Amino acid sequence: MTVVQLNAAQAGETFDSLNPATGEVVGTYPVHTAGQVGAAVERARAAAGWWGGLGFAGRAERLRRWKGVLTRRLPQLCQVVRDETGKPIADAQLESVLAIEHIAWAAKHARKVLGKQRRTPGLLTVNHTASVEYVPLGVVGVIGPWNYPVFTPLGSIAYALAAGNAVVFKPSEYTPGVGKWLVDAFAEIVPEQPVLQLITGFGETGAALVGSGVDKIAFTGSAATGKKIMAAAADTLTPVVIEAGGKDALLVDTDADLEAAADATVWGAFSNSGQTCIGVERVYVHERVADEFVARVVEKAKNVRAGSDEDAQYGPVTMPSQLAVIRRHIEDALQRGGKALVGGVESVGDRYVQPTVLVDVPEDSEAVREETFGPTVTIARVRDMDEAVEKANATKYGLGSTVFSRGRGAELASRLRAGMTSVNAPLSFAGIASLPFGGVGDSGFGRIHGPEGLREFARPKAVARQRFTAPLTLTSFSRKESTDALVAKLVTVLHGKR
Repeated sequence: MTVVQLNAAQAGETFDSLNPATGEVVGTYPVHTAGQVGAAVERARAAAGWWGGLGFAGRAERLRRWKGVLTRRLPQLCQVVRDETGKPIADAQLESVLAIEHIAWAAKHARKVLGKQRRTPGLLTVNHTASVEYVPLGVVGVIGPWNYPVFTPLGSIAYALAAGNAVVFKPSEYTPGVGKWLVDAFAEIVPEQPVLQLITGFGETGAALVGSGVDKIAFTGSAATGKKIMAAAADTLTPVVIEAGGKDALLVDTDADLEAAADATVWGAFSNSGQTCIGVERVYVHERVADEFVARVVEKAKNVRAGSDEDAQYGPVTMPSQLAVIRRHIEDALQRGGKALVGGVESVGDRYVQPTVLVDVPEDSEAVREETFGPTVTIARVRDMDEAVEKANATKYGLGSTVFSRGRGAELASRLRAGMTSVNAPLSFAGIASLPFGGVGDSGFGRIHGPEGLREFARPKAVARQRFTAPLTLTSFSRKESTDALVAKLVTVLHGKR
């Protein structure tokens, strides 16, 4: 067994992982230095050659076994997630199950998406065969978030592994134990080489990974941090895929199923304590159905509660500094004329934030313009769906979106400036492994999941092979004038028609 584990003694400095619901220390982890990060990348470089040599079938077999371990030990994984995020076991299970689905999809479809494909050579090079295949990048650095510490990073890790890369993974400093659990499970299935390695620490460790010479960085986090990563990666021309924040809107048309729309709003806004980049933060509802819709949302929201007991629907705010942001957004909305139909400033506690439903909030307020990342939602009435689309698109973000309409769902979805849209259901695009996941604007660029996610972690290699010598030699100084004249006539016949 050649897997190398970095331990606290090697790293020197350590940090504690805390349960956000209790403040209890649930684990202690090393702060890896730039030198240790560089050493991990070098080990990954050698491992990448071995892993790539297994081929699609060999890698798929290992990935299938890895998802089997995750599935059989699902309760254990969910408990680790709960310990570090405070979220209910059921929510931890949901994100883990979706992640397992993505591992299965990537393993099954990598060959079809990335394998060699023939291309038409064209008339002028008819004597050639043409093909393209996608080859591994080499070593991919993945910097994961804390809000969905299984689902989100595995959306990059699984696809990068399926494409033939080795991965160096830095989880959030709030959820290092989840990262270690995933990496240790993989090492049981792939003990020969350090194909998937863990590094832990804070921003400096992540910065060291960006500058370590990896072949690509996959980052999930805030837009501000994403911009810093891009700037640092530019020094070495390291490509990046950025999945940053969102201020996602939900649109409700006159023909919508209002009960379903209200349920989607409450779940999309408050689940996981609102700590969801594709969560529902803004709602635009047609004025003809607004009263009934708002009443349904308020009724449902009053029955949702944050807590650590088994009856609570969601847990604490994982990152303590976010509490001030949530409080500020609510205060700003209320000071500028908004009304809290459920909750308010008093909903923000020391660890937990209870649901807040805001109406009549100005469109230029912080609660509408900036990512809150907490269990709040603003609801605005609009005269028609044109106004709803206009206001939904009036944001620097563009990650996910949702439309409720029986007759115009597809049309409205096509008009929204977002990377993903779910029609008549909340956030369903995230659970469909064949669909790409990503955004536009300050929500980032590049895609994970689906065929696009596999190609994100590979590079296209084109090959043209001459099968026989053509009667017309075009790429030679011995080319004759008669050849040029014949080519000109041929091109005119093929492409010169009006």
